[in-house]
Amino acid sequence: MNNDHNTKAALEMLTVANEYCLFFEKAESYDTMDILLYFQKIAPLLYLKASLMDPLPANDDAFNERYVTEEQWETIFKTLREKLGSGDQYYIHDHNHDSVEASLSDNMADIYQDMKDFIMLYQKNNEPARHNAIANLTDLFRWRWGPALINALGAVHHLLFKEDISPDLFQNEGESLI
Repeated sequence: MNNDHNTKAALEMLTVANEYCLFFEKAESYDTMDILLYFQKIAPLLYLKASLMDPLPANDDAFNERYVTEEQWETIFKTLREKLGSGDQYYIHDHNHDSVEASLSDNMADIYQDMKDFIMLYQKNNEPARHNAIANLTDLFRWRWGPALINALGAVHHLLFKEDISPDLFQNEGESLI
């Protein structure tokens, strides 16, 4: 692993993560379309920046702190759920290929939590904290917020363009995927 590469990648990730957090901390001041359009643009950047980071093993459990409280998460979640209304719920396929209900507000709040925790830990300004911030972020990217981001982006795309998408495009042996 090239430490200079990870430092540059981490700083770029930090910048995008910070923009994400700042926006969602003020979500109550935006309308639904602003939230959807913002997520449509920031989600690919988050995914790209995280995919460019080299995964690291956590090296000191003393630096595995979580900073976002349950109350902070709930505030973001409830604001988004209210703003998104009926557009909040969507369906994904689980590992058994069964349809499972998902929530954009839940996904966006979970991503917020992982981004904010990364920012707070990375800003401790010591090497073990920064190392663990990267380790936690890249680990959570693989199994938690990366998949949630991809699913949410698909749902946001559908909400933004549902009027333009032809249902015939998704017909498979008489079964619609939408």
